[in-house]
Amino acid sequence: MTTSNRVEFTTEMKRDYTILVPNMAPIHFGLLRNVFINYGYRMEILQNDGRAVVDAGLKYVHNDTCYPALLVIGQFLDALSSGRYDPHKVALMITQTGGGCRASNYIHLLRKALAKAGYGYVPVISLSMTGLEKNSGFRITFSVLRMAIAAPTQYAQPAFSKAMGCTPLTIS
Repeated sequence: MTTSNRVEFTTEMKRDYTILVPNMAPIHFGLLRNVFINYGYRMEILQNDGRAVVDAGLKYVHNDTCYPALLVIGQFLDALSSGRYDPHKVALMITQTGGGCRASNYIHLLRKALAKAGYGYVPVISLSMTGLEKNSGFRITFSVLRMAIAAPTQYAQPAFSKAMGCTPLTIS
């Protein structure tokens, strides 16, 4: 599947599509999820895991692909085939750096796997600060960016403290 065949996430889709996000960094992605929800997006961080995710990844991605890519793609495909989501009302979001890291290629591997699995119509959104791909229904504006940068600063310490079961040291 070439870039010209990609399905764009449109403004109309923003209203009633749910954006599924892989569970790559639960605390960080949870903060970003809340930011995007505040800007009108429906977003859900996937929680499916286990052998079904691995099997889905192995079925649709070449076995020489790095394991994290296999798991992320497997998580998406497992979610789409689970019956929990309407594949015609979801979009998938994945990060894309644009640099030399192989993670920049996850989006292409994902689209190829979606087409192979019969889900080639599902839009895939590139979460990229470099604007590698444009989607009329998903824009990172200055206010979204400002909130996304501020979210970890404002909320990370309490989240980490709660997760670790401790309180931060304060100096009087």
